[in-house]
Amino acid sequence: MWVALLGLALLRALPVPDETRVSLEAKDGDVKSVVSLLAEAGGVQPVFDPDVSCRLTLALKEAQLQRALESVLRACALGAEQDGKVLRVARVGQLEQEARQRRALKEEQEKSRPRELTLERLSYARAQELAPLLKKLLPAGSDVVFDARTNTLIIID
Repeated sequence: MWVALLGLALLRALPVPDETRVSLEAKDGDVKSVVSLLAEAGGVQPVFDPDVSCRLTLALKEAQLQRALESVLRACALGAEQDGKVLRVARVGQLEQEARQRRALKEEQEKSRPRELTLERLSYARAQELAPLLKKLLPAGSDVVFDARTNTLIIID
């Protein structure tokens, strides 16, 4: 019983992974070396863009790992994006440009996808009353029209 209580007390005393604390001092240290040390402490593998270079001086004492990494990157005008256990480090402008390109590509793919035409014949409701309600629920670029004569909704998605 004492072993179980001692084990429980030790588990509660261990820091939560997000609250990992680090202490690090460096004078004119290469940002790649500093980020590599912090990444290793966080259990991720850093990948640096070729144009990443900066020297910095820092003295961290029991700092939260995530905040320390963010501060180091910000001091050198760098940013990071994480994909699983890989941390890519690059200039902020480069990351922003790539994010814009990804958004533009996604929008183009959405625009160029084939459109679907769906006809829904209604029995217990009026198409002209449902069309405006349905139009509000559909994504941008979709349309709803109705044929009052046949009480049919025409949905273009």
